[in-house]
Amino acid sequence: MGKRKLLFRGTGTALVTPFKKDGSVDEVVMRELVERQIKGGVEALIPVGSTGEGATLTEAEQAQVIEMVVDQTHGRIPVIGGASSNSTMKAIALAKEAKRRGVDAILTVAPFYNKPTQEGLYQHFSAIADAVEMPIVIYNVPGRTACNIDAGTTLRLAGEISYIAGVKEASGNLAQIMEILHHRPAGFGVWSGDDNMTFPLVALGADGIISVVSNEVPGEFSKMVRYALKGNFDKARELHFRLLHLMNANFVESNPIPVKAAMAMMGLMNDACRLPLTQLGDGARPKLEKALKELRLIR
Repeated sequence: MGKRKLLFRGTGTALVTPFKKDGSVDEVVMRELVERQIKGGVEALIPVGSTGEGATLTEAEQAQVIEMVVDQTHGRIPVIGGASSNSTMKAIALAKEAKRRGVDAILTVAPFYNKPTQEGLYQHFSAIADAVEMPIVIYNVPGRTACNIDAGTTLRLAGEISYIAGVKEASGNLAQIMEILHHRPAGFGVWSGDDNMTFPLVALGADGIISVVSNEVPGEFSKMVRYALKGNFDKARELHFRLLHLMNANFVESNPIPVKAAMAMMGLMNDACRLPLTQLGDGARPKLEKALKELRLIR
């Protein structure tokens, strides 16, 4: 692969996957959402991740959604396709298919349920990188996977495998993330995996965010990130606090239930999710509505 190049600096949107009333993927709305994101100024798109309900899409649907996003994006910004499994062999197969569909890179989460050792995590990501020979973003989200990719493991992957392009860090462990930022090699990306941690992490040297809230507010949120990356912390801080209630409201229930509900309230799509995820409960709805009204996204 040669010298590692940073995939993107700024905001990558972890795209929701819209469904029709019959449960199938809604291609028309998917393409509309891609256009809205690009016009909003985001720097990358990430289909079929956690927010895109990759876990409950069939393999054929994952490939279908990735192909739609790649086609609609048409090279304007990078597309980083989700390809995750707690089986290394299956993750490799998904990554190969995503590569065949034209993605610029792969996002793959730490194996869930199995609870591998740090050596197992290293070998899992190494095997995927060796098999697909394209940039790989590893995704650390212990709250969903029941295992943490330690800073030492991330840095080992970054130092030894040039195809490991960066990490989406959603551990919430500032000490761990700072260790990675302090010792990472040139060109290795570090992106926040939590919207509300983006501003502080960029101030510490992170390259941006792979975001949920940018589904709703791509323009304002990506502007906040660009301000922070340029060192204009006063303007970034102002936008950070302006959007903070919505960032937090997106997690009143499991992601992507709230963000889909919000986008339905905004008239962008319906709020259908795949079981075992359900529509937003009545008890959680007022907090989300309040956050949207504060930003004048709904009346």
